[in-house]
Amino acid sequence: MIPVPGFEGQRVAVFGLGRSGITAARALHAGGAIPILWDDGVSGRMQAEAEGFAVEDLSRADWSQFAALVLSPGAPLTHPKPHWTVDKAKAAGVEVIGDIELFARAMARTPGTVRPKVIAITGTNGKSTTTALIGWVLKQAGLKVAVGGNIGIGVLALPAPAEVGVYVIEVSSYQLDLTTGFAPDVAILTNISPDHLDRHGGMEGYVAAKARIFAHAGLSLVGVDEEWGSGIAAILASEGRNGTLISAHPGESRDPVLSSETPALQENGQSDHPQTGHPKDWVPAFAGMSGKMWVSPGRLSLVGGPSIDLAAARSLPGRHNAQNAAFAYAAARAVGVPHDAAIEGLLTFPGLAHRMEHVGTLGKVRFINDSKATNADAARQALSSYERSFWIAGGRAKAGGIDELEDLFPRVVEAFLIGEAAGPFAARLGDTPHRISGDMASAVQAAAEAAAASGREAVVLLSPAAASFDQYPDFEARGEAFRAAVLNLGATPSGHG
Repeated sequence: MIPVPGFEGQRVAVFGLGRSGITAARALHAGGAIPILWDDGVSGRMQAEAEGFAVEDLSRADWSQFAALVLSPGAPLTHPKPHWTVDKAKAAGVEVIGDIELFARAMARTPGTVRPKVIAITGTNGKSTTTALIGWVLKQAGLKVAVGGNIGIGVLALPAPAEVGVYVIEVSSYQLDLTTGFAPDVAILTNISPDHLDRHGGMEGYVAAKARIFAHAGLSLVGVDEEWGSGIAAILASEGRNGTLISAHPGESRDPVLSSETPALQENGQSDHPQTGHPKDWVPAFAGMSGKMWVSPGRLSLVGGPSIDLAAARSLPGRHNAQNAAFAYAAARAVGVPHDAAIEGLLTFPGLAHRMEHVGTLGKVRFINDSKATNADAARQALSSYERSFWIAGGRAKAGGIDELEDLFPRVVEAFLIGEAAGPFAARLGDTPHRISGDMASAVQAAAEAAAASGREAVVLLSPAAASFDQYPDFEARGEAFRAAVLNLGATPSGHG
């Protein structure tokens, strides 16, 4: 646990007693605060009482007595409308913060001689894989690493600073909205596409929340393959930030640093011309590295530096995983990992559960679990990684459904549709072969039979492009249902990747 100082002897309201809320209460108590807890659910309040915390109905509390409100990221800060606790806090002049901000304050009060480095990762897609990959690379290099935040362990439940060399933290837009002083040594934005717009009042609010990761960052690593990421990069560049821009499409990027005016790259990643004098060049992430990287499937290229072959990294297929690897490589080098050790870590990464995870093989058929692809943009990454696939999709559709995936339909040999979205997805697929399977077990059975009947090496791909909440409590449960159905067919199980 990471004790949170700064509130000694003060009452701090904590609303929302899920993983982050109850962990925040424990960390506040360890730091000397008096946390006052409340949750709309009875079970959360009962757990808090069982741990000895003060549980009070915050709707009746005297808010002038609170030093802060620690709000669960699941409760709205601004949209569709502020949570009632937020209204009460603001009326009383009480600051509203979250668990990442508490972590930031704990780090700020940790003496520099023992303060760990902090690497923070956000983005619409790819942030969990990038977080896990960075953690793996650093651990293989011999560093003492703690990984958590929006992935796995809540940030304040991680080991205390004295036990850690580097914290690797995934942060969501909801968590970033509740920060004011978060200052990671390395801040990463993988990409941005429309998501959670109801909670941020539209795209502008969502982008602004993501950009908060850079507010006090020491080093900025920015994906610039869409207008929102490139816009953030342009602002950071104008401020003279240290960092690296990462692109999968350097000739097409919207960012001025990687636009057509930038000298072309040769196949080995070397530039035809020196990259000096460009008004928007960034200060490099570390000695010997340019402020730009570009990626292609199985390869990283440093502008003005070496080209790195990732063909042997079985758990990092596709252009999007090469981009994740680029972020991991740059972050690892920035905290002192040597080049060779960073590459070795990338090549040995076992993969992240539920994200392009190879769960088993049956004859010539491989089964890939990409349950974490809860929107079309995430599913695009998976579909783009295979020339042909037997695609299992569906669930609770998000805005736009699978409309933006139409250009990839030719790669789908046949689609097997599940959940609430089965009907709408079927209509959108049109002439692309498909059938409505309804549930996971039926879809896996039918897809496996169709793939085997093709008589060639084939991939059965679960990449739902939809939320899981119609049939499962979360994407993890959906992925485990896929795994179980695959193994029930007699498939030989595989490790992650």
